[in-house]
Amino acid sequence: MPSPRVLKLADQIKEIVAAMLERRVKDPRLGFVTVTDVRLTGDSRDATVFYTVLGSDSDYAGTAVALQSATGLIRSQIGKQLGLKFTPTLAFIPDVVPESARQLDDALAAARELDARVAQTAVGATYAGDADPYKHDEPDEDLEPEDVDATDDEAEHPAR
Repeated sequence: MPSPRVLKLADQIKEIVAAMLERRVKDPRLGFVTVTDVRLTGDSRDATVFYTVLGSDSDYAGTAVALQSATGLIRSQIGKQLGLKFTPTLAFIPDVVPESARQLDDALAAARELDARVAQTAVGATYAGDADPYKHDEPDEDLEPEDVDATDDEAEHPAR
């Protein structure tokens, strides 16, 4: 687990990068970007910035190129604001969490549809055999209660 200092630096880098993308980077290729996470190595030399883009695949491609060209500007601003001895190198990586969430939603929707079809099929269904397929010990109907020997009852329950 990273140290609290590294976690705090990662949060600060995330805020600086988000502010830079919003205010300072004026690249027309830059789409609607959200910085989702920043992971910093233990020695604070390398930072991985995860981002998502609202839009199509062409927006993703344009944003990736714009972020690559703005990396130096963003890195210098991080160095100025944080005052670190070594400013971490930046690597921008598209976040796969939204795509994974979309795939999970699709799988859940398919499962709900299948469940609905199974429920629709089961509406008028009846059991193939008995409703209760398990065997139960039935009392002998041929014996009358007075035919039962009292000594058998005492042998079963001697403590009465």
